[in-house]
Amino acid sequence: MRGRGKFLTEDEKANRPEITKELLKRIFSYLSPYKGQMALVVVLIILSSALSLFPSLLTGRIIDDGFIGGDFDLLIRLVGLSFAVLIASNLIDVLNSYLNTWIAQHITFDMKTALYGHLQHMSQRFFATSRQGEIITRMTSDIEGVQQVIAGTLVSLIRNVALVALALAAMFNKNWILALIGSVMVPFFAIPTKMVGKRRWKMTGIVQGKKDEVNQILNETLSVSGQQLVKIFTNEPKEYENYRQANKDLTELNIRESLAGRWFRMGMSIFTNIGPMLIYLAAGYLMLKRGDSGLTVGDVTVIVTLLGRLYRPVNSLLDIQVDVIKSMALFTRIFDYFDMPVEIKNAEHAIVPERVTGNLRFDRVRFYYDEQKEVLRDVSFQVPAGRTVAIVGPSGSGKSTIANLVMRLYDVIDGSITIDGLDVRDLDLAFLRSSIGMVTQETYLFNGTIRENLLYANAESTEADLIAACRDANIHDFIATLPDGYDTEIGNRGVKLSGGEKQRLSIARAILKNPHIMILDEATSSLDSISENLIQEAIEPLLAGRTSIVIAHRLSTVLFADEILVLKDGTIVERGSHRELLTEGGVYAELYETQFKKALEEHREMEREAGRQPAG
Repeated sequence: MRGRGKFLTEDEKANRPEITKELLKRIFSYLSPYKGQMALVVVLIILSSALSLFPSLLTGRIIDDGFIGGDFDLLIRLVGLSFAVLIASNLIDVLNSYLNTWIAQHITFDMKTALYGHLQHMSQRFFATSRQGEIITRMTSDIEGVQQVIAGTLVSLIRNVALVALALAAMFNKNWILALIGSVMVPFFAIPTKMVGKRRWKMTGIVQGKKDEVNQILNETLSVSGQQLVKIFTNEPKEYENYRQANKDLTELNIRESLAGRWFRMGMSIFTNIGPMLIYLAAGYLMLKRGDSGLTVGDVTVIVTLLGRLYRPVNSLLDIQVDVIKSMALFTRIFDYFDMPVEIKNAEHAIVPERVTGNLRFDRVRFYYDEQKEVLRDVSFQVPAGRTVAIVGPSGSGKSTIANLVMRLYDVIDGSITIDGLDVRDLDLAFLRSSIGMVTQETYLFNGTIRENLLYANAESTEADLIAACRDANIHDFIATLPDGYDTEIGNRGVKLSGGEKQRLSIARAILKNPHIMILDEATSSLDSISENLIQEAIEPLLAGRTSIVIAHRLSTVLFADEILVLKDGTIVERGSHRELLTEGGVYAELYETQFKKALEEHREMEREAGRQPAG
């Protein structure tokens, strides 16, 4: 016989949660909507447990009254009754299984949707500092583990307690001496099982570590980027050998794990028969030596059979502490996410203005991601409605932070940001963000069609709207050349498109949104000159008539701005037009010499070369 051998890892022991009344109350609050169904489950479990023991009890009468009593008709009726009870018990188990699954699935549905809704309102800070894999784990395996807790741990606990209680009651009802001998032996069956189980558990941890290593090799070398890197450096033989060796180690570990405890299992097979033998010996003494007429062969058989039925549930109950601790840890991990405060939320009486003109103002804004390092210090500037302000500066100077603060992806630490005189923190959050469009340096596209990605900005857009936006963004002609046009699948994160194509699609998406305020956050910094030129033409209709902030590394996206702000170390150190700033000979002039001038000369040279090409 073999137990499950459940044990806590050292990490689980160190971080075991404190089981408090509040924690239990919170867990059971998820069961509360389904308390009627849970009550029915408990009743069915007890009924099923009782019925599952009934054939064992009938065995005594089958032997005593049927075989020894010589009553064949009674034997047929008892066997038939046992068969009927067996079918009834299994039918109840089927119904119970359905109810368990239904309750567990609905509870996990409730938790998943509630947690997803909560995460949707978390600030950008949360997503920037948390590991994506950890967030996905909370949403998937952690909450799905709750299903196992409900349908597994909780139901198993109720079932095992019911089986042990009913089996012991039946055994003591038959003969208290034999029942006592049999029940005293049960823990001795379980203790050695846990000893070998602990060894197997340790071995399982080693195997899992090796599986993780194998999976890591597969993830890294069989991905698109990984395979490209392997081929570039001609490391196919090396990666093959790495995988072969890791796979060989895993195979050997799997064999060792499967064979762990083989001598123990042989010994346990012998040892588990000692209990019945002791019962037979004691019963023989009572019946043959003391002449106990109240004890029959059928009674002895029933007690031995019930003893066998005791082993599995008792062993499971010995493991229940581990199950409970792991279950509590699971709920604690999930509740940790539920308890994370929502930093960015609507004011109690959020304002929804009737109209927006787009007059944007920063007033002595101060901000940091980490208290040890301020990102923005005393930043003040104004973008009048319909005007464009460009922001330039060295990397890390705080340019993108300004864009994030306008959108309220973060809130200012001090100072204020206003639109038409209203603090953005007082505006309705959905209204604020729907009034602002943003095109970022790293374009994010969903794995779907071009049409689906465009409609993400405005689901009510017509075909004519899509075409018009894409014409303005200089991307329609390219889309028209594709076999499926706007219904072309673009792959994960738009992998089937070039950088320039993705960026122009992003601009078309922003045009469809039709915002009052537009932010371009280094939208052309990673593109070649030809792509930049196409995007530059696409930007003009996007900014026309809108209040705009253009954050840029490249001069071509700065020249047309009404004002240029130069940001350095979180403060505005210069402001003015392109010519004025060059004349000052400060930070902007230095940026022009190191970053802009060479790019501008290369761009002009390309234009001259293109002009010398023969037509046609």
